[in-house]
Order: sequence, then structure tokens, then C-alpha cells
Amino acid sequence: MLERIKPFEILLVEDNPGDVMLTQEAFLEGKLAHRLSVAGDGEEAMDYLRQRGKHVDAPRPDLILLDLNLPKKDGREVLAELKEDTSLRHIPVIVLTTSEAELDVWNAYKLHANCYLTKPIQMNDFFKKIRLVEDFWLTVVRLPAR
Repeated sequence: MLERIKPFEILLVEDNPGDVMLTQEAFLEGKLAHRLSVAGDGEEAMDYLRQRGKHVDAPRPDLILLDLNLPKKDGREVLAELKEDTSLRHIPVIVLTTSEAELDVWNAYKLHANCYLTKPIQMNDFFKKIRLVEDFWLTVVRLPAR
């Protein structure tokens, strides 16, 4: 198996500073080289992905972790816009949210989310879930080359 030369680029779209911090810490405990960038709302996420404004030099992420409940443009709108864009739709999107509503799950997959995960309340469970994301999406799955 070939060694990956560049670190994995992960975009976390999350407005809750506590969840951002937990996600950063969970990935720091991981085994793989990565860079975790954060967009605090849906508009910033789209600017990041389209390399606009202050994100003109932003790297193309290998993986997106997307909260649904975001200010300015919610995660559903981001997901729809992302999957309609031919230059972005190949990027796997993991919805990582507090919502357990079946309608949210259904709509996320209808909008072509690659995975839907509910955020655990307990910190240890949150860390375990992020490590599972890392193990599966960054180790098992073969992602498209940048």
C-alpha cells in the first residue's frame, strides 16, 4: 500500500465552539496526518469550498464534517449546494449533528450525504465516534485524489 504524502484535509462546518474543540481534540488523538479547518457557518463553508474571500488559498478538503443547524446558511442548504456543484460533489460529506429526527436523516441522504452521525452527549463517546470516522473514512475507504 502506498504511503499518503500529504495530510488529509478535513473541513469541519460547525458553529458550536465546544463541538469544534472536541472534534479538534479527537482528531489530535488520531493516528493519521491531517489538517482540520473550520467554517463557523454555512456561508463561510461555501466560501471555503469555492475559495472565495479570505479562503482564496484554502485547500480542497478530502472530507467534510457538516452540522445541520448552522447560522446564515444551514447545513441542508450547504449540502444541497455542494452536491449540485460538479467540482465539489465528489467530496464525501458526513453529517455530524445533534438531531435524531428521522426527517433530518431522510433529507440528508436525499441530498446525497455520504453518512449521517448523531453527536453523542458524553465526551468519551464523541471521541470514539470521531476515531471511527477517522478509521473508516481516512483508512479503509479510498478517497479521490486531489
